[in-house]
Amino acid sequence: MLNSVCKMPNPVNLAPTLPVITGAAFVDSINPCAIAVLLILLATLLATGDKKKALKTGIAFIFALYLTYFALGIGLIGILNLSGFATIFHQFIGILAIVIGAFNIKDYFWYGGGGFVMEIPRSWRPKLKEMLSKATSPTAAFFIGIVVTLFKLPCTGGPYIFVLGLLSQNLSWVKEIPILLYYNLVFVFPLIIISGLIYFGYSSVEKADIWKEKNIKILHLVAGIVMIALGVLVYWN
Repeated sequence: MLNSVCKMPNPVNLAPTLPVITGAAFVDSINPCAIAVLLILLATLLATGDKKKALKTGIAFIFALYLTYFALGIGLIGILNLSGFATIFHQFIGILAIVIGAFNIKDYFWYGGGGFVMEIPRSWRPKLKEMLSKATSPTAAFFIGIVVTLFKLPCTGGPYIFVLGLLSQNLSWVKEIPILLYYNLVFVFPLIIISGLIYFGYSSVEKADIWKEKNIKILHLVAGIVMIALGVLVYWN
């Protein structure tokens, strides 16, 4: 009996649940960087006065984010499994989620404190803006979306890496792929909504950008609370 009471939780046996996957994807989706990049793209295109072209280009950009994120997820799970690090990494994903959450909460109280935020580094943003200004067609936006995703993942992909760590130990590819497809749908859903609101005239790029800047700390706070809750849930399941 004493042994059962004192037994520590074993994260290796945890299986991802729908609330955990949805929560992590939600945190990923409200990252201010993805929203900011889409708004820059739409503002550039709407300046030409062609709303239909802006919508098509925005959709191509979002589709590129979706496909690239999905492909990276498949690749990273494969690397973890082939390298033999999946078991070791899986034991730390609860702690990883808590650390990510703590950094996001730091950004609520001390935005930019410590010289960094849980976003794409500001030094990278001029280059991103320069690339986005060249996205004058759906095809160009698609390829730029791929590049932006590669820029974004190392800085803001903590929730995704957390989920990939869960998936790498518990499920077969047959079950992992639908979960990744669902995760990435949740990830891009706010971007789809923003594009639709702007296209149909319910909002504008300027209003959306003002809302983002006004609530950027709140977004970090919500992300931090959700990630810490997920970390605690996973580690002490």
